[in-house]
Amino acid sequence: MGIEFAGVTKRYPNGTVAVDDLSLTVPDGTITVLVGPSGCGKTTSLRMINRMVEPTSGRILLDGTDVATQDPALLRRGIGYVIQHAGLFPHRTVLHNVATVPLLLGWSRARARERAKELLETVGLSAELGARYPAQLSGGQQQRVGVARALAADPPVLLMDEPFSAVDPVVREGLQDELLRLQSRLGKTIVFVTHDIDEAVRLGDRVAILRVGGALAQYGTPADVLRHPVDDFVAGFVGRDRGYRGLSFLSAERVRIDEVPTVPLGDVPGGPTEGWLLAVNAAGEPRGWLPPGSTVDEKLTEGHLVAGGSLYQRGAPIRGALDAALSSPSGLGVVVDAGGEVIGAVTARQVLDVIENHPEGVAHG
Repeated sequence: MGIEFAGVTKRYPNGTVAVDDLSLTVPDGTITVLVGPSGCGKTTSLRMINRMVEPTSGRILLDGTDVATQDPALLRRGIGYVIQHAGLFPHRTVLHNVATVPLLLGWSRARARERAKELLETVGLSAELGARYPAQLSGGQQQRVGVARALAADPPVLLMDEPFSAVDPVVREGLQDELLRLQSRLGKTIVFVTHDIDEAVRLGDRVAILRVGGALAQYGTPADVLRHPVDDFVAGFVGRDRGYRGLSFLSAERVRIDEVPTVPLGDVPGGPTEGWLLAVNAAGEPRGWLPPGSTVDEKLTEGHLVAGGSLYQRGAPIRGALDAALSSPSGLGVVVDAGGEVIGAVTARQVLDVIENHPEGVAHG
């Protein structure tokens, strides 16, 4: 179900223009991210889709129908809505929170509860959490419940207003991964608001950069925005390191993967060791590095190891390969398969050689 903004303006009685003649199309089944500095009208634009804010002029079409012609309450029940801090009802259990919209739509209590249980599993939460109250959950868990609640009536459209900005970076990355996983399965039309350009280019099929005052500066794919900013404002907003961000859209298939020396946990390496050794568990998963010159005359444990830095999953964009190589204490970026088993290693030099000669090119910062 696509969304179209056609010349939409929001002007408040005091003369403040929050959104200025916004025209763009959100394709069906995609994630479009609205991003920009404070005061650029991101949230106002989002809230006009479900009529929580009414435009001063212009039209917003949902699947070709002007939302202004639809009953606001019925419109909102057919659109999922996720906000910062989840916005859960504090005195209702998690299960009851998720079942709220289906119950409003007239579902039986049994059917709504069953749907809520399914969705908790879908967003990666265990069934026993359904009996808890929001205050008994972590921030990341609360946000997952918020996503589950928004999906409860299976709406074709999902609006997300800075939903992950209140959690720490590690949890935030996990929530972003979860959203991408869900989208690959569900194919919703998602409009996502953020102030973080990294989040925008990671999540968006398309990115709309807004200026202060609510005017659209640039709208395109993340790769287009990073490689070809239309003016100094966009170039400044995406940052001097946009070339590095652009690596998220380059393939790493041409990067050579070399063998990496490994040692199993539980072995007695003796010593002193020559060069860095990658310690692996029984499943072949990397656990850390044993530094050169180490003497271990007992069974090798994780206590003997140096943390390994980030990992690169084969098939991911080239940015991950470079991150792995640069963050590794050994200078060897560990490459793993989809199951987490070690395949080999790459060096930063190997990755950079491919970047410098890549046919697609990279944006320059």
